Amino acid sequence: MSQKNAYTRAQSYIDYAPFSKEELIKQLEFNGFSHDDAVYAVNKLNIDWSEQAVKKAQSYIDYSAFSRLSLINQLKFDKFTDIEAKYGVDKLDIDWNEQALKKAHEYLDYSPFSKRELEDQLKFEKFTDSQVKYALSKIDF
Repeated sequence: MSQKNAYTRAQSYIDYAPFSKEELIKQLEFNGFSHDDAVYAVNKLNIDWSEQAVKKAQSYIDYSAFSRLSLINQLKFDKFTDIEAKYGVDKLDIDWNEQALKKAHEYLDYSPFSKRELEDQLKFEKFTDSQVKYALSKIDF
């Protein structure tokens, strides 16, 4: 019965939001299911975890701007494997120059930055030099 309940809970989580396999197991354990029941439930779902990574990456992009590398790192933080994280990001149709510009505007909406400070911040966010140059060329300082 506990395995059935864990499976039902796992399915409800997946129906609601994308998860990595490890993240979903940890969530079920947090809800009081044993590790064995959580693993059983997650394995029974028969989920394509790479597609979950695509959905999770899209949910992040819908919320905020990311560089390719920072988005991969975020997915890895969410316990997707390196392969799943790269797949998830690379399956999205993203203009990384526009992401750099969007991130620059996010920072400028929050606080005033000099051109040099904004350049440093975008580099810190793992945007490439050409993406940073693009973003800065679109902003009046």
